[in-house]
Amino acid sequence: MIDLYTAATPNGFKVSIALEELGLPYRVIPLDLSALDQKQPDFLAINPNGRIPAIVDRDNGDFAVFESGAILLYLAEKAGKLLPQDPKRRSQAIQWLMFQMGGVGPMMGQANVFYRYFPEKIPAAIERYQKEGRRLFEVLDVHLAHHEYLADEYSIADIATWPWVRIYDWSGISIDGLPHLQAWMERMAAKPACQKGVNIPPRKEETPEEAAKRVQQMMTR
Repeated sequence: MIDLYTAATPNGFKVSIALEELGLPYRVIPLDLSALDQKQPDFLAINPNGRIPAIVDRDNGDFAVFESGAILLYLAEKAGKLLPQDPKRRSQAIQWLMFQMGGVGPMMGQANVFYRYFPEKIPAAIERYQKEGRRLFEVLDVHLAHHEYLADEYSIADIATWPWVRIYDWSGISIDGLPHLQAWMERMAAKPACQKGVNIPPRKEETPEEAAKRVQQMMTR
């Protein structure tokens, strides 16, 4: 049994989608980020960085894994699925996973903060992160013109990237003129595991003020 400590965010959805695809038994332990559940001692013992998601593999000596990319690799290797066996394709999947972890996620996350939540509107910051997000989308579009999925076969690289790209509008980033990216998004959205995974845990309705407060707390702790 896998214990999944998570919240309704793109990084959290990566792991719930992967668990659904892999068919591994798991239990959801939702954390209330606005209440700073992720900063409590019990959770910090699992993830010293105080961020979601994290897992504890009860079938492997209560082994804890944090960082969403590391969790995806762990689960794929545990199940023997969603990571190509061919060394070159395996490397390609990991490369695109790192592309998401180091680029798409951080840039869109910053775009979200400055575009939606930051108390002071800073046009230069908003433009900087939206432009970089769009550039990364263009990289994906060029690649997907010749590949059905990021590593040719469906993998954890796609699962890591889609929960972020699907909220492009929330970040204020356009996908106009990116037909191959749009087609890939449609393929991903049609998968039952993706449809279910983005609703685990159910999203808590927040007022704009509550969301801004949560983001401010996360930025200062």
